[in-house]
Amino acid sequence: MSRLLKIWAVVLAGAALGVVVSRDSGYVLLSFGHYTVEMSLALLVLLIALLFAALYFLIRAIVRTRRLPRDLANWKQRRGARKAQEAMTRGLLEMSEGNWRSAEKRLVRFADRSETPLLNYLAAARAAQLQGAHDRRDAYIRLAHEHMPSADVAVSLTQAELQLADHQLEQALATLRHLRSVAPKHTYVLRLLRRLYEQLGDWEHLRELIPELRRRKVEPADELRRLEIKTHRALLENAFLSQDERDLGRAWAAVPKAIRTDPDLVSDYAGYLQERGRDEEAEKLLREALKQGWNPQLIELYGLLDCPQPGRHLARMEKFLKEHPDDPILLLTLGRLSMRAQLWGKARAYLEAAIARGGPVEAYRELARLLEHMDEGAAALQLYRKALTRDEARNPIPLPDHIGQPQANRPVLDEPVEAPAPHEVIKPAGNES
Repeated sequence: MSRLLKIWAVVLAGAALGVVVSRDSGYVLLSFGHYTVEMSLALLVLLIALLFAALYFLIRAIVRTRRLPRDLANWKQRRGARKAQEAMTRGLLEMSEGNWRSAEKRLVRFADRSETPLLNYLAAARAAQLQGAHDRRDAYIRLAHEHMPSADVAVSLTQAELQLADHQLEQALATLRHLRSVAPKHTYVLRLLRRLYEQLGDWEHLRELIPELRRRKVEPADELRRLEIKTHRALLENAFLSQDERDLGRAWAAVPKAIRTDPDLVSDYAGYLQERGRDEEAEKLLREALKQGWNPQLIELYGLLDCPQPGRHLARMEKFLKEHPDDPILLLTLGRLSMRAQLWGKARAYLEAAIARGGPVEAYRELARLLEHMDEGAAALQLYRKALTRDEARNPIPLPDHIGQPQANRPVLDEPVEAPAPHEVIKPAGNES
């Protein structure tokens, strides 16, 4: 719009000048020593305008000539940046299409001319990773860091992700530890470190990391609770397998109070105590845990403990009958405790009740053992048979009606097969004359 106004202004000025000149062109006399020049005013104005235009274009040509190298360099740079942008776009498209080798070449070829060489090299590193070229991948990571040292976190995160994807766990651990020293509050770094510790089975470092995960809200509260329970269960197992018997107590003491009543943790620790012959400690632990709430897993484990005064333990467990009279696990536990207390009739009644209510196979076996020692061998044998066939398929494979009788076209496996004499020739069936 401004250019159009300027054109109109020049046209109007020219028209006005033409009108003035047409009425009176004027007269100009110029004297230089012995020389005089006479001309009209219009011609003088025209000559001055031409001189001014010539000087303007001369000066402009000189300035443009001096700026030509810089302008040429800028043009080449813009052209290279445009090509680099096109190559990057094409390279990313080829990566999504699975043409990783071609994508890598495109991304690297114009990386130096790109306005964002960091992105080119990081994308090329991913393309090299997908081809299994670890050396080229690491080289591109180094180039990305050299082009933009300030992006250390972004480059190192990409490197850690690629190492984790390629199961280079030790290298990924070194990268993530460096990242944590550089950006200790970065939530994604903490999430990757948590995942790596799980894969490595480094439960001790994971236990130390969990408070930071909770403070930074890296994961939902329920997920962190499950992770914490899983971590301490693994630490308890490692302590149980340790040569130092004190490690088990230390591992349990390190369990936070917030999860110490978890049934899985309590069950694991009580089981380890039982394996070590510390049944009384396990009984106390289970009794305190059952005060917090009903749990069939803990009830069943309680019945396996070998503690003095089994009658007292039986009385404690019988209190649960009021609220859970038909629970087969409770009835099995009461039957076992009754057997330890040598209350044979009560044990038989509890075990039969457990079986009647769909109790586990262990109820059949315990009752069978009891009947066997009460000289009821036939009933015990029948229970053993039921225990073996209790979980068989509903539609078993059909058997022949007379499995004990050999069929005419098949020899019994126990019957010897006579070999033909050396001079006899065995003829194919159906060719006999």
